[in-house]
This record gives sequence, C-alpha cells and structure tokens, in this order.
Amino acid sequence: MKLNERSVAHYALSDSPADHTGFLRTWWGSGTAPGPSGAGRRCWFVLKGNLLFSFESREGRAPLSLAVLEGCTVELAEAPVPEEFAFAIRFSAPGVRPYLLAADGPAAQEAWVKALSRASFGYMRLVVRELEAQLREARKSLASHRRSSCRAAASRCKPPAPDHCSPALENGHSPCKDRSPGSTAEEGGSRPSGWASLEWEVQGSASLLLGRGQSPVSPETSCFSTLHDWYGQEILELRQGWLKRARVGRAGWEQKDRP
Repeated sequence: MKLNERSVAHYALSDSPADHTGFLRTWWGSGTAPGPSGAGRRCWFVLKGNLLFSFESREGRAPLSLAVLEGCTVELAEAPVPEEFAFAIRFSAPGVRPYLLAADGPAAQEAWVKALSRASFGYMRLVVRELEAQLREARKSLASHRRSSCRAAASRCKPPAPDHCSPALENGHSPCKDRSPGSTAEEGGSRPSGWASLEWEVQGSASLLLGRGQSPVSPETSCFSTLHDWYGQEILELRQGWLKRARVGRAGWEQKDRP
C-alpha cells in the first residue's frame, strides 16, 4: 500500500475528532528494539478511523508510526516486562510482525482492545448490514401494525347487520320480514281486527302533536300522511307569502300606469 506522507501527517494533526487517544507502551515502531528485553517506549497514540498514529508526546507535531487496521485481529498478550497490561495487533499478511502494546491499567487495556477491534472497515460493513436488517424488520413491523389498525378501525365503523324484524318504515307502516304465510295472506285480503282503530289512534296523536308544534320525526308521527301534512304547512306559508307579494307588486305597477 502506498501512502502520501504529507497527506497522512496532515490528517493525523488535523482537527478531525479522534476515536480514541491515550498513552501506550510499545515494543515495535520507530527507534524501538524488537527484542523481548527492555521496557519499551511510552508514546501517545491517536486512533482515527482505521488508522493508528503514534507520537513522541501529546504535543508531538509529526507521527512516529502508522498502523492500518485492516486484515488484523486484536487479542491479549504477554508483555516482556511483568505486570504490564499488554495486547497485540496481529496481521494476517505473511511476514508482518505483531504490534505489541501495553496500557497503564486493566480499564485502559479493555477500552483500547474494544476501540481497535471496531476500527476496521470490515467491522463497520458488518455493523451497517446489521442495521439495515433491523431497519427492514422495523419497517415490516410498522406496516403490519398499520394494516391491523386499519382493519380494526374498519370493523368498528362497519354498520351492524339489519334486524329482520326491525320497525323499518314502508309507506307509514313497519312490516316484519319473518311473518308467517298466514299473516301475509291475511294482509293481502282483509285487514286484521283492530287495524282501523290503531291507525286512527296514530293519526289522532299525530294531529295532536302537530297542533303543539312538535317534530314529526318520532314514533308517534311516523305515518306518511302526517309527514306530508307537516312539511306541506311550510310550503303553503311560502306560497301564500309569494302570492301576497305578487298582488302588492301588481297593484303598485297599476297605480304607476294610471294617468
């Protein structure tokens, strides 16, 4: 892999936010001995994306080393110096030595191992795929919930089935659909006993209510003739008013036409 040193150094020193920073001891890098002896070198490390930079100090202006965290694994390891919280970055490419590092304590060691394990492009691609799968499942669940809500709302708004014996009005009468054949034949011939008296009572009560100025839309005034008379009163009043205005207007025109 070829990298532009100036571009890399500019990115390392830029104001872009770092994913993780801290002091680590290293036994691999510029100016350090690769052997197992020695205490190693304490450097300031900065992780940006999948690039791990090391500096001489926190205020260093030029990176000492760079590790591209692709095709590698991060695991705990033993340090050359006892009582060191060490871990190693091992690359899958042949001939590449592990990058041995050590933190100041167990908490820092755990934080660095997590940050370095999640820095590769392959890990981010797996995370994106997992998030896309969760998004698809959430959309399916939302669509299913909306369909069930629409069905529930439609079932609540659906009118109830009509009752066969409900008092539906037919020309002022409320026949029952479940009558026996005998009653149908009786209706086609002569009316049953008491029918005339019942009709007289309904019409009488209707005229009484109309005289009181009540509405005809009620069980007592539901016959057709009553409704006709009720709404006909308004039409008669309008017609009488129109005729009166027409007569007044005609009389006025006749007076104007007189010499």
